[in-house]
Amino acid sequence: MALSCNGTAYDLTGPSGAPVVTLIHGLGLPRDSTWGAIASVFAQKFRVLTYDLLGHGQTVLPQGQVSLSALGAQLVSLLDELRIDRTAIAGFSLGGMINRRVAMDHPDRVSALAVLNSPHERSAEAQKLVEARARDTGTGGPAANLDETLARWFTDRFRREHPGAVAAVRDVVLANNPGNYSAHRQVLASGVIELIRPDSPISQPTLVMTCENDTGSTPEMAHAIAREITGARTVVVPALQHLGLIEKPRLFADPVCIFLFQTVTAGQTI
Repeated sequence: MALSCNGTAYDLTGPSGAPVVTLIHGLGLPRDSTWGAIASVFAQKFRVLTYDLLGHGQTVLPQGQVSLSALGAQLVSLLDELRIDRTAIAGFSLGGMINRRVAMDHPDRVSALAVLNSPHERSAEAQKLVEARARDTGTGGPAANLDETLARWFTDRFRREHPGAVAAVRDVVLANNPGNYSAHRQVLASGVIELIRPDSPISQPTLVMTCENDTGSTPEMAHAIAREITGARTVVVPALQHLGLIEKPRLFADPVCIFLFQTVTAGQTI
């Protein structure tokens, strides 16, 4: 683990000189909790950058307001410090919102996107529900509605057969700073609005993935994201829920790796 001058904790692994792939985790689950089983697969062929979002894991708490733009600026600052001119970015959930924001704000720094289990335009009713949950978090901290959240994240079978893994995720979530967790959950709730049908559409090669039974990042949302990005591809993983990439990491690692290799083969260097 290394620490940037701005206090961002990160790891940079894989062959020196290989194309860089940056992995952005989601709300409440730092880099190792989200990418532990996937980063090592990518690092066989790519230079892999993983880091903790503001106030998550080993990264310092934010000094100002948390927003998608601020979270994007955190990554760009880290890329600058590491002298990484361009990178492909795979983002999970909130991370899939951040990588889209970076692609919109700094298109020259982003060569390809993988948007994994990330929300998009919601119905009015669903938007109200998500905002209500975010308010509950502001009152009750990471523990608010956590059992309900874990039931949405993992399949019933996985929760029965792997109670230790589920308990570990619970512990990681509960270890979050309450104010910081609430601030990021507010971004997860409201930030999608600024990503819908942007004035300057995202143009980078893009893979959009989600799980069949992910109620917060539905297949319909994945298809909607892809429709707004020329040439984007969509993959829906059967049966799994929001944390399918923890239940079955290879079902995510393999398609993303194939996509990145195809992007390279097509002459679009990452």
